[in-house]
Amino acid sequence: MLRLFLLISLTCLVRSDAAETCPSFTRLSFHSAVVGTGLQVRLMLYTKRNQTCAQIINSTTLGNLNVTKKTTFIIHGFRPTGSAPVWMGDLVEALLSAEHMNVVVVDWNRGATTVIYTHAANKTKKVAIILKEFIDQMLAEGASLDNIYMIGVSLGAHISGFVGEMYDGQLGRITGLDPAGPLFNGRPPQDRLDPSDAQFVDVIHSDTDALGYKEPLGNIDFYPNGGLDQPGCPQTIFGGIKYFKCDHQRSVYLYLASLREDCEITAYPCDSYRDYRNGKCTSCGTPEQSCPVLGYYADNWKDYLKQKDPPMTKAFFDTAEKEPFCMYHYFVDIISWNKNIRRGSITIKLRDRDGNTTESKIDHEPATFQKYHQVSLLARFNQDLDKVATISLVFSTGSVIGPKYKLRILRIRLRSLVHPERPQLCRYDLVLMENVQTVFKPILCPKLQM
Repeated sequence: MLRLFLLISLTCLVRSDAAETCPSFTRLSFHSAVVGTGLQVRLMLYTKRNQTCAQIINSTTLGNLNVTKKTTFIIHGFRPTGSAPVWMGDLVEALLSAEHMNVVVVDWNRGATTVIYTHAANKTKKVAIILKEFIDQMLAEGASLDNIYMIGVSLGAHISGFVGEMYDGQLGRITGLDPAGPLFNGRPPQDRLDPSDAQFVDVIHSDTDALGYKEPLGNIDFYPNGGLDQPGCPQTIFGGIKYFKCDHQRSVYLYLASLREDCEITAYPCDSYRDYRNGKCTSCGTPEQSCPVLGYYADNWKDYLKQKDPPMTKAFFDTAEKEPFCMYHYFVDIISWNKNIRRGSITIKLRDRDGNTTESKIDHEPATFQKYHQVSLLARFNQDLDKVATISLVFSTGSVIGPKYKLRILRIRLRSLVHPERPQLCRYDLVLMENVQTVFKPILCPKLQM
């Protein structure tokens, strides 16, 4: 019995020491959110030397922070229940894997934890002042503003902007992940994130109809799925708490996906989501300029954007329901020979030699097919099949009652936007019966065909 007692005591002691030597993000209860919390900011440093065990630092103790390297601050937002952000650990790990840097988690949970959103929003400028004091000390030790990178989530995006404004926009970069909309919509630039707050500001808008900010706030503003409802998120209140936060949090998970090597999310500069879906925005500047990519490597577009006046652009793209979220874009060029105009949607399915399939429904608005006119439809697939063995098509007018129509196709051509070097696939003389799947084997298009 004595041995058991000593073993339990030793175990508790080890756990207590571990808790002291490896500080964790502040976790509060819902009770704390109800009664409210006073502002307290903790800075938690992670580096290659301490990737899993945080080091508490402040303006008098920089710890392992190497002022000669990039320092990335992660700033969370409103915490109505007091819990820690579920994505924080993954983001720290992914950043350290991407580059040898300092990662500083800005833990202002005591202040962000409240059921009254206004109370948290009112503390954002105070958090920014505390961060400036810390950065001032970094600069005194030899750090450069060029190497300061801030990733702000929701309210954290505006905190990043306030810090950037204090340094006259000389911070290296700010990334805003679905910047908070309530209480900030319509506010002047000095009261929110804006493009002048850093040398480069990129923003992901994933919940513009609820918790996020709708209008552009950066040098480049990304709007996944138009910035509204995100695929895979609950569409009704019956989805529980996910209904309220899933769209808002999707910006974080899209950014995380950019740090992994599963795929590269390409976006298309465009004036509107509708124009993007209609295939009007697949050119990304000069032939030498590739399209911007979402997330960590978005700053590859920094120099190109500087040539624009003003240096701002909006970019649109669609995603899959779950990680890694990538969609692969193709043009489906159709020349029809119906005597009368046909309007409707096309569903196209690809199948490779191994039996893998991927499908795209091009039904956001009816396409108009006229005799001998080419219609170019933008198809989005969640798999990139290299060797396409068969293609299937379904034409639909969307009519439940009434006659069934035919779509007579003189030529259909499939061409990849992501891999333009791939051979284009064609087929000639097809007749599609409405709502009936037509399957065929494609052939290589003539090489000189444009």
